[in-house]
Amino acid sequence: MQLTPTKSFAHRASLLALTISLVLSAPPYRISAQSQNVCNQSTTIQSGDTLSSLANRYLGSYSAYQSIVNATNAAAEVDPSYATIQNAARINIGWKVCITTSKAANAGTTENISPSTRLTTATSTAAPTVAPAVSRLPNVAATPATLHPLTIAAMRIKIYPGSQMVIEQSLAANANYSRYVASYYSDGNNVFGLLTVPNGRMPQNGWPLILFNHGYIDPAIYRTTERYVAYQDAFARNGYVTFKSDYRGHGFSEGSTDIETNQGGNRHAAYTSDVLNALSSLKLRTDVDADKIGMWGHSMGGQITLRAMVISNEVKAGSIWAGTVADYATMWDRWEDRTRANPQWSSRIRNWRAELVADYGTPEENPAFWLSISPNAYVDDLSGAVLLQHATGDSIVPVAYSDIVNTEIEAVGGEVSYFRYIGDDHNLSANLSVALARDVAFFDAVLK
Repeated sequence: MQLTPTKSFAHRASLLALTISLVLSAPPYRISAQSQNVCNQSTTIQSGDTLSSLANRYLGSYSAYQSIVNATNAAAEVDPSYATIQNAARINIGWKVCITTSKAANAGTTENISPSTRLTTATSTAAPTVAPAVSRLPNVAATPATLHPLTIAAMRIKIYPGSQMVIEQSLAANANYSRYVASYYSDGNNVFGLLTVPNGRMPQNGWPLILFNHGYIDPAIYRTTERYVAYQDAFARNGYVTFKSDYRGHGFSEGSTDIETNQGGNRHAAYTSDVLNALSSLKLRTDVDADKIGMWGHSMGGQITLRAMVISNEVKAGSIWAGTVADYATMWDRWEDRTRANPQWSSRIRNWRAELVADYGTPEENPAFWLSISPNAYVDDLSGAVLLQHATGDSIVPVAYSDIVNTEIEAVGGEVSYFRYIGDDHNLSANLSVALARDVAFFDAVLK
């Protein structure tokens, strides 16, 4: 079946920029007499707010965010200047929200009072609900003054200019493609990677491109020309330009490593930035078709792929093998198991979790923040079709992670195919040729 890319959110991104500009330039909001009648205290969502952070600021508890949802929806029924909140994790800059209307609304998290019931206590006059002018924008992270860099909202705002790609070394060529060590710049770091370019007659607009996002490899032993050779070869010999970024701090690449700064694919935006800067750099090449870009990721690289596809609208198809693609609350317990078994994981993951919990609370205390940094909360914005492949015998990343994201993508009507391999391992070793053939067929259907 011919697969086609899902919708772009470029228009919404431009609306986000306009909304931020208007919010920053507007004078403090004054509550009208009508607003005062339906809401005892209101505020306008600013950059850095989530409902959980507002609940902690005004009501003294992160978990009281549902009170704000209840109060705001009740107020919106009689005053269209208030937002209508359908998802507590999805709020927009500029929305007007009600902190509290009455004792009943304040107690909404435990009394389970419906909005219509609370409305009766607030006013007897009903009016139709009016949706905000901008009904869907990236949600904002829970932080006092600025966006946390791992939030999807922050990563959408950031610019990934890349640079001209430099050929550092020519390697032994394959039968029908050439191989190079190439470099580019990402956030000021000179990052290396393995580039392959098909031989033969190039299509009029250039070759389709696949970016490879490798899984976790100890940066101390990582080498550009090792690992994932067979995977990259499967596409290189089938008419694709391919590029596998080392990521910063790996091999000869500049920048701090994961071990030094906790900059892992799930725990920091750095590696995703490296991949998106690589994408921009490769688009500058005359032998790349900038409209036919795919992405392949394994394990940690799978999460980078999913994240990239809800940040950029340029990735038309993504293949994820054994990806760490569950939400953070789900992965919490799994991380706990790994930290007990591996002291190195313990120092990195425990420190990272402790810092975020100190600032934002646990996923149970502040679910809105943890959703704001999770690409799973944005799968309705995926830039293209997704292919998932995972084995039930994977002892590194549970197959349940792929089960979860498959269900999430299906639930929003996204394009997803999913293959499970009974008893195979983290690398799909026993089914490698079959899995790669499925990958090639998938990308061919979307990009050729």
